[in-house]
Amino acid sequence: MMWRIILLLFILLAAAFIGVNMSKANSSTRTSATTALDLTKVIAPESLPSYPISYTGMDISFNPKLHIPNFVAWELTADEVDGTVSRGNKFFCDESVPGCPDSWDYSYSGYDRGHMAPAGDMKWSRKAMDETFFLTNICPQSGDLNRGAWKTVEEKCRARAKMDQALYIVCGPVPGEKPIELIGDSKVFVPKRFFKVICAPYANPPYAIGFIMPNGKVVGGAQKAAVSVDEVEAATGYDFFSELPDDLENQIESRADFNRWSRMK
Repeated sequence: MMWRIILLLFILLAAAFIGVNMSKANSSTRTSATTALDLTKVIAPESLPSYPISYTGMDISFNPKLHIPNFVAWELTADEVDGTVSRGNKFFCDESVPGCPDSWDYSYSGYDRGHMAPAGDMKWSRKAMDETFFLTNICPQSGDLNRGAWKTVEEKCRARAKMDQALYIVCGPVPGEKPIELIGDSKVFVPKRFFKVICAPYANPPYAIGFIMPNGKVVGGAQKAAVSVDEVEAATGYDFFSELPDDLENQIESRADFNRWSRMK
């Protein structure tokens, strides 16, 4: 009788050991898959003036002629959302980047210094947080947009990242349009519209959503501005999330389910 009990205990311990190691293997597979796929990569027209920059928490295509980013891309994980680094409040010229404006170019212009990658997504690193205040990550935005629908989407992204493990986000001005005006001594380009695309490859099921917003009050808020990633690609000429398997990319980029994205259950 005793040997049967010992044998049963041995089998249970072995099963537990295998289960733990399978769990570690699955976690390792997801991590290696994340590393293998560069979902922050953006394919843009070769004619687009671009000075590429890789900061601690974001990658930027900066336009030296317009003095604003073409687009900014970054990953936001669930762990990063819970960072504790306090927000900075001083904007800087990145003197290593050609065409980067100075903070005073925005002074008395009537426009906010609008973050593309928000400071709130970089609370996991002091350096990453501070780098969001480089003017390479900033566009002139109406206060109605920057403190309205744009901010709403930023906050929702942080909530969704906690639910969906990780988000991949790209945003910037819609290219190819005439400026509202040029501001400051540097003649900083004021865009008419902005886009944002978001991909959650580890959600169940995976999804993506896009937004196109005017540089002003967004009538109807974020819900009215929601579009598919395909629509953002048509408006910008960019190709997003191209390293996803083609069938998955085609499926999730053709839809814009705002109600699903905004639900917190």
